[in-house]
Amino acid sequence: MVKTRESKVPAVLLLADGKRFEGHAAGAVGITTGEIAFNTGMYGYQEIFTDPSYHKQILVMATAHIGNYGVHDQEVESVKVQIAGLVTKNYSSIASRSGASGTLQNYLERDSVVGICDLDTRALVRHIRQSGAMNAIICSDGTDEAELMKQLQEVPSMEGLELSSAVTVSRAYDALPQEGTEQRHRVALLDLGVKRSIVSCLTDRGCAVRVFPMQTTAEEILAWSPDGIMLSNGPGDPGAMTETVETVKQLVDSDKPIFGICLGHQVLALSQGLKTKKMFNGHRGVNHPIKNLISGKAEITSQNHGFVIDQESLEAVPSIEVTHVHLNDDSIAGIALKNRPVFSVQYHPEASAGPHDSRYLFDQFVENMEQVVVLG
Repeated sequence: MVKTRESKVPAVLLLADGKRFEGHAAGAVGITTGEIAFNTGMYGYQEIFTDPSYHKQILVMATAHIGNYGVHDQEVESVKVQIAGLVTKNYSSIASRSGASGTLQNYLERDSVVGICDLDTRALVRHIRQSGAMNAIICSDGTDEAELMKQLQEVPSMEGLELSSAVTVSRAYDALPQEGTEQRHRVALLDLGVKRSIVSCLTDRGCAVRVFPMQTTAEEILAWSPDGIMLSNGPGDPGAMTETVETVKQLVDSDKPIFGICLGHQVLALSQGLKTKKMFNGHRGVNHPIKNLISGKAEITSQNHGFVIDQESLEAVPSIEVTHVHLNDDSIAGIALKNRPVFSVQYHPEASAGPHDSRYLFDQFVENMEQVVVLG
């Protein structure tokens, strides 16, 4: 069904705590469920919607206008829209950008993504901030609300949910630097739900990348003889990924340089004896302030996570150094192993969408690989 400004199909958003919002259909007509979350970014909605870290989440966009510049073939982070559902205030069914390859409406319909628009997203975000993350359901097909609440009660909690296996690649593939770029290092990337921009940030620096499925063993990864290992972002609860945590522990013990991002950061922490916990709301946006405790400099960062390292668990792991903190709530935003070339961050230095303040971390990773080669 094609949505226009004139044809508005009634839709409803129900939260697990009984809160109800009315609006109109955006994207596909139907029913969708997931954990509701909000993103404060004012731009880059296509990159956000295609981020695999949003798998099984209904996303509220805090900015008032979504869809106005359509979609572009190059502005994607995966093969499809990954969000479970979209909630927005003003929704445009037309694209005003001359370079657009289509409308957001057609894009969401292509991937059967159900959304709702024309509701008070400010009131909704305020409610989530006060009440915390919870499951929700969007319906635009007229299903009785009593039946919708029954379906909503059956949706599993994000806590304890392993989701990377639903978005990882099915088989390994290679990504090489552009022709004319010197190939400097081999990087094995463990795909927990990787964004394409992370791979690009490595190939742009002359790295030949092999992307491995999350189920790949440490032995299989090391048999490729990588110079360094990247642990990607991804969705779900890191505490439910016991096999992956063990794999990462073995990779750390190999003494290869390792760089973890977001979920990769959390899995790395768990592999070293730290603990993670679910956040009340999470951090999602492109304007989160971080302090680098090593340099003393501040960074504005792109973030998308609902779990974080438990600070109380740090006391039992003296080999871990905190390198970055979130300036809004002092949560741990980066760690490093004191005795190995291994580090990770809770945010997205590839910055798609987002500022480029933190892309130096990819350079740091490359430098670590070069130092190992020299020492070797």
